[in-house]
Amino acid sequence: MKTPSLDLLIIGAGPAGLSAADAAAREGLSYVVIEKGTIANTIRGYPVGRTLFSTTNELEMREGALKPVREKPTREELLSHYVHFVLDHGLLINAGEEVVDIERAEPDQFVVHTKSQDVIGRAASATYHARRLLFAIGAMDHPRRLNVPGEDLPKVHHRFVDPYPYVRKEALVVGGGNSAAEAALFLSEEGARTTMAIWRSDWENRDPKAGAMKHWVRSPLEREITEGRLRVVLYEQVDEITEREVALTTDAGEKLRIPNDVVFVLVGSDADLTLLRRLGVKTEAGRAAFTEVPVYKPETFETNVAGIYVAGHFTNARHIKPAIDVPRKVVPLIAQSLRAAGYFDKRRSEYRL
Repeated sequence: MKTPSLDLLIIGAGPAGLSAADAAAREGLSYVVIEKGTIANTIRGYPVGRTLFSTTNELEMREGALKPVREKPTREELLSHYVHFVLDHGLLINAGEEVVDIERAEPDQFVVHTKSQDVIGRAASATYHARRLLFAIGAMDHPRRLNVPGEDLPKVHHRFVDPYPYVRKEALVVGGGNSAAEAALFLSEEGARTTMAIWRSDWENRDPKAGAMKHWVRSPLEREITEGRLRVVLYEQVDEITEREVALTTDAGEKLRIPNDVVFVLVGSDADLTLLRRLGVKTEAGRAAFTEVPVYKPETFETNVAGIYVAGHFTNARHIKPAIDVPRKVVPLIAQSLRAAGYFDKRRSEYRL
């Protein structure tokens, strides 16, 4: 029996990928979602107990479905919401499976190779055939580095999850965005002796449209500073990280060496565009500083390579609401193109002996 081709293969099971799967099911497309981590893996990487910045209507998959205890949901409430959306709607998600290579066999035929592990750790592989691909990956694959001596020490982390191992320890957070500010706040509130190293331009930024930290993070952060539990250093660069200290240069040119037990480098992260580039997809500088995004048509989100579409946090729409909304527009256009090519009519023949 001939192996049937999927109408659509979706890479990534974050909010964009789940929205795309839901739209594909509604359109009657044959599809599957391949996710190398867990469902909503980016959300799972948020700090434990974190309250989301966005309002409920910007995060939920169906209007009125997300019911947090307080005004805004926590990480755990949102994770549960996305997992139950998959379970309740029977979405086809293959979690713990990573796409390792993609070939273009024909103009309307992609061959997708994956790897995974079974329940006892044995390596497994699979091959899928699909007429269209939608990359709905996150932007967290490659945390940015300072590239300074000592950054590879075990005490240096590029993600923050939990403050409690660092009670009464000397902690340094490097970064100027909400994630860095939030990590510094959590550490300070929960008993770490915390220093936050931030560029003056980031500290003085009050414009939400220019990436200023949210007021509900800044206000308690400033309270921690006033009460002497948190120190802010306006820095120019980190010079060196050693086992017991961190050397840095302030924006006034002063050289500091501060005692240190743990460092969190939270200066942003980037998507893994390797597979897209290998397929010939062009990239360009994104709207946010230091980012690179695939080139795509704003009307259809199709890249310069026919049949390959993008949606999600690694495009210029880096917030959860557009990550959910874009696939609802894009997937019907994909279905329309498949119908126009007659693939819905041909589907039955693929299953014949």
